[in-house]
Amino acid sequence: MKSAEIVGIIPPLVTPFREDGSIDEQAHRAEVRFLGEQARVQGVAVCGSTGEGHTLTTEETRRIVGWTVEEVRGRVPVIAGIITDSTASAIERGRAVADLGVAALQVTPVHYVFRPDDDAMARHFGEIAEKTGVPVIIYNVVPWSYLLPPLLVRILRDVEGVIGVKQSASDMKALADLLLLSEEAGIRERVRILSAVDALLYPSFRLGCDGAVAAILTAAPEACVRLWESRDEGESLALHKKLLRLWNAIEAANLPANVRVAMEMKGRRAGVPRPPMPASSEAQAVRIRAAVEALG
Repeated sequence: MKSAEIVGIIPPLVTPFREDGSIDEQAHRAEVRFLGEQARVQGVAVCGSTGEGHTLTTEETRRIVGWTVEEVRGRVPVIAGIITDSTASAIERGRAVADLGVAALQVTPVHYVFRPDDDAMARHFGEIAEKTGVPVIIYNVVPWSYLLPPLLVRILRDVEGVIGVKQSASDMKALADLLLLSEEAGIRERVRILSAVDALLYPSFRLGCDGAVAAILTAAPEACVRLWESRDEGESLALHKKLLRLWNAIEAANLPANVRVAMEMKGRRAGVPRPPMPASSEAQAVRIRAAVEALG
């Protein structure tokens, strides 16, 4: 799987935990099949923030990635999330899935309070790519370890094995700058710039993003695929407004739990969040159900 094939709608799956904290393998496999066969997504991502990857062990991560790769059968790329707090632990987790056929690792900066300087940040991602042998996509989401566009472009240009950025944190200006600066640096054609600005997928795509990995794709995959494929401005704007209402309903500190409510409304088994994340409140569920119904 080449990096150029990482494109389009790539939902980040929830992890279907049972009440006892174990993972429901059959529910996960069923969701992967649904996304590929019915929703017609262009890829899947697992063990990221929507999948509560920060709560997973390395062994659980390997099992989830293995199930996913088996179910997609090479038809779409699989991106494996890594959310850890040291270069060594990220390498350990990346090596644990390196033989499974993943297209890339989606790696956050460290998320403790002490931010590495820019050189250390570049070395962090470079060592992960080098020592796992798997391409790395930087998941730019941690507020106190946030990477500004000039640093991201420097890493994309100079660090072998780092092939893209998933731009999050609701920062549309950073996304626009990242696209512009990567073009000016002459690297735009060989890197992947993916949007995780859930509220603004429509302008993200119009700006020229290569696709998206964002929680709302999991909550409403078919609508997001239609938005990605639409060339009609009126249809796109109408979809944007409906998706924005859904995002406004699910955005909260317990976002993965709220995504589950939208999934369950469509008969997709989603499990429960892993403690200490709370389940959706009844008030949240009411708003989510109304937004899902309005989406159609």
